[in-house]
Amino acid sequence: MTSRMLSLLLGLLCSARLAAQLPEDALRTSWTVPSGTAREQAIGGAMGSLGGDISAVFVNPAGLGLYKTREFVLSPGWSLLRDRTNYRGTGSSADLTNHFNLGTSGLVIGYTNARGVSNTFAFAVNRMANFNSHTYYQGQNDYSSFAEQYAEEFASSGLSIDEAFTSPNISYGTRMALYTSLIDTATINGNLQVIAQPQKAALLNQQNDLRSTGGITELAFSLATNIMDKWYFGGTLGIPILNYTQEQTYFESDDTGNTNNDFESFTYQERFSSKGVGFNGKLGVIFKPKQEWRLGLAIHTPTFYGLSDEASSSLVARTEHYTSLPQVSINSDSVDLLSGTQPANSINYNLNTPWQFIVSGSYLFGGGDRDIRQQKGFVTADLEYTANGGSRFHPADVTDDGYFNALNSTVKSYYKGSFGARLGGEMKFNILMARAGLAYYTSPYRDGGLSANRVFISGGLGWRNRGLFVDLTYVEGFVRDVHFPYRLADKANTFATLKRSGGTILATVGFKF
Repeated sequence: MTSRMLSLLLGLLCSARLAAQLPEDALRTSWTVPSGTAREQAIGGAMGSLGGDISAVFVNPAGLGLYKTREFVLSPGWSLLRDRTNYRGTGSSADLTNHFNLGTSGLVIGYTNARGVSNTFAFAVNRMANFNSHTYYQGQNDYSSFAEQYAEEFASSGLSIDEAFTSPNISYGTRMALYTSLIDTATINGNLQVIAQPQKAALLNQQNDLRSTGGITELAFSLATNIMDKWYFGGTLGIPILNYTQEQTYFESDDTGNTNNDFESFTYQERFSSKGVGFNGKLGVIFKPKQEWRLGLAIHTPTFYGLSDEASSSLVARTEHYTSLPQVSINSDSVDLLSGTQPANSINYNLNTPWQFIVSGSYLFGGGDRDIRQQKGFVTADLEYTANGGSRFHPADVTDDGYFNALNSTVKSYYKGSFGARLGGEMKFNILMARAGLAYYTSPYRDGGLSANRVFISGGLGWRNRGLFVDLTYVEGFVRDVHFPYRLADKANTFATLKRSGGTILATVGFKF
């Protein structure tokens, strides 16, 4: 990152209360890979121009225009994931996490009106993002400390210790660090400075454990129309429901063996939750220049969320002989009680996610649309662009939006647009189908030093007979990302590299009526 961005990020952290929004909150809702039906996931999620599947509701609703009948679909699944990390040269592995996953499920009704125009209505539900994960990393650090972020905030405030402890404009973390003497003032070379006690240790052991649960589940209503089996138009109104919880335990200790340098260890714990509801729109068109070809274009509007965040935290510090007590602890509720300030552990705000655009093409061989029974298969591909830097935060119940303006500038400077490429195909053997797919998503970070991408390899089988169909798919995912335990303005930031791998088994059962 540039030093300008680090300073801005520090300003955001310092001016915020405990339940403050961070740039990562924007990425969590934009750099996502939605689930789908087993058929759609088996072909890499490439449903931008293919159509004829209920998952088109969430990709390109024009694809619903290919329906001529009614259909009910249910898509349960199960995921197994593991995070492996590397922090300052030390590799770690977290526990295996497993959870239920709901792919696209719902009802599709296709009908033809008196003028011979075919229309389709659909109601569907889908898991648009899954937040279930367990990330753990540890390593030795002779360069910086988690506590330095609190020292920087206190130093930049210009307040005395008593004033800072009672100020609602100082973060809970810094006020807890002051109360436990994890940070303090000291006269060095005749100058009064703010110092974090871990800085007195030449080598630190750092551990960070994060467990996240929740996801984004979207309810959707779609309409599509078919004009002469050549043009298909569709639109979707989506209502996403967001639920996210993260529990963090950060531990830092003196790794030198020195028992007389005013620092032994500290433990910081935090529980953060974010909940809310939003709405969005998806518009799409599919054009068939020939029976064998389909070309698709879809536009997804931002999701307009109304969100509520809550957080609580605690800090336990052991500073050896620096204080009269070997251990001092405090939590965020006690900070408010002792300082007499109004509790500030919750906040309401609005978030607009970025725009998304999808172009797609499909080729059907062995019959096209003239005779479905003669179709031998297809290949299809999507190219998706998400403008991650376009996420915007807005205040919900305050008139001063200076903090949010600074946060939005940081998001724009920190993230860039990312691409997703999806490729899939199907071969049909009478009532049986074999499918395979591949999807690749590029990094959303502007900083080229932050390596991140997502790769998914999938395969599946399908069976269709007399209006009943069953599909089964396995998707293996490989995710690379980074995680910052803390950020400082006067030093280069350290971070952990993350590799998440695992598989998802997804089944779809449906029938036409």
